[in-house]
Amino acid sequence: VGCQGWNYDDWVTGPGERVFYPRGTRAADMLEVYARVFETVEIDSTFYAIPPVSTFEGWAKRTPPGFTFSLKLPQEITHENALGTGSIAILDEFCERARALKEKLACVLIQLPPQFDLNRENGLALRAFLPRLPRDIRFSMEFRSSGWLKESVLDFFAEHHVSLALVEGQWIAPEDTWRLAERTTADFVYIRWMGARNLTRFDLVQRPQDENLFEWSNMISRLAKRVSHVYAYFSNFYEGHAPASANKLKRLLGHFTVEAADLEDQPSLF
Repeated sequence: VGCQGWNYDDWVTGPGERVFYPRGTRAADMLEVYARVFETVEIDSTFYAIPPVSTFEGWAKRTPPGFTFSLKLPQEITHENALGTGSIAILDEFCERARALKEKLACVLIQLPPQFDLNRENGLALRAFLPRLPRDIRFSMEFRSSGWLKESVLDFFAEHHVSLALVEGQWIAPEDTWRLAERTTADFVYIRWMGARNLTRFDLVQRPQDENLFEWSNMISRLAKRVSHVYAYFSNFYEGHAPASANKLKRLLGHFTVEAADLEDQPSLF
């Protein structure tokens, strides 16, 4: 269980009550502090450009054993090329660099845009793209067009060991999400909690989702009996403060949690 990113100024405690990062935490130190609380993180920056190998190596060195990173596939593949012409060369370059994370590479998220709807052209692009995914890396695909949520697509995912990303968001009906959660297509599950993008501050919970999280905790407990890994990532927009949301879920699952107060005077653990 973790968050979608770690570098947020709103997470740094100011003059008032504790937020998340201890007072005075610099951006350069946020990852190390984050990794004392959570065991995984989803990275958005890889969506905009492929980082150099040194960046991946740096992330690995700055985090403790057992910590993992999930990476968004570059938008050049998903949004600009729509999985088509030129995508495989970019995919190969991305994967080659991402392998620098070694055992700390959790998964790669292929997030498709809303305009990637179900039609013949996109169907052919998807059918050509999935077999080219390297088998030594886990991949999850997120659709933002509900037309894809059909059995034939799920069967194709299962054939290529790709997990359909489960999303708590406005573009998928809740009943579809619960139905899809019962139909796993790989030996791992990838879950994302999003939320309406109408919040302007990320330092406290502003729209509690306790009942929804309780339902998800039960679902995850069932899923964990059937798959090897469940990766779960929270956006700030879900409740207003992703670290609080992630810790809520961890407590519901019976996981050990580290709170903001524990971080204030805690020395580095690695």
